[in-house]
Amino acid sequence: MAEVQRGVDPRVVGQPDAQDPLAELLRTATSDMSTLFRQELQLAKLELKEDGRKAGKVAGMFGAAAVTGHLALIFVSLALAWLLDQFIPRALAFLIVGVIYAIVAAVLFMRGKEQAKQLAPPAQQTVETLKEDVQWAKQQKN
Repeated sequence: MAEVQRGVDPRVVGQPDAQDPLAELLRTATSDMSTLFRQELQLAKLELKEDGRKAGKVAGMFGAAAVTGHLALIFVSLALAWLLDQFIPRALAFLIVGVIYAIVAAVLFMRGKEQAKQLAPPAQQTVETLKEDVQWAKQQKN
């Protein structure tokens, strides 16, 4: 009440001086940039956590498939070489089976190499929003 009697509005007490808009503008911009940075950091953490979870599940499936496939490949290879052994010398039978698998491995490697080039970098959404933030900051500067 004493403040009202001296001509000071109680709603303005504790607020920055209206005569210093530059200081208020800098304070607001700093606060906005700090908030924006924290939000971008949280978004990046969430994206990486989700991507990591998905990648872990996929890696587990591929690991199990690889072990099972490897065992199947051993048994099929032995059976094929044993079958060929009935018609040609044993060494040649195993060589033919080995060459077939070498060709399959080369084809799979080349296809995998092509597909690896098409992978998107992680946290794509964060990269895009950071670019937008830079544009926003440039506009605020002007």
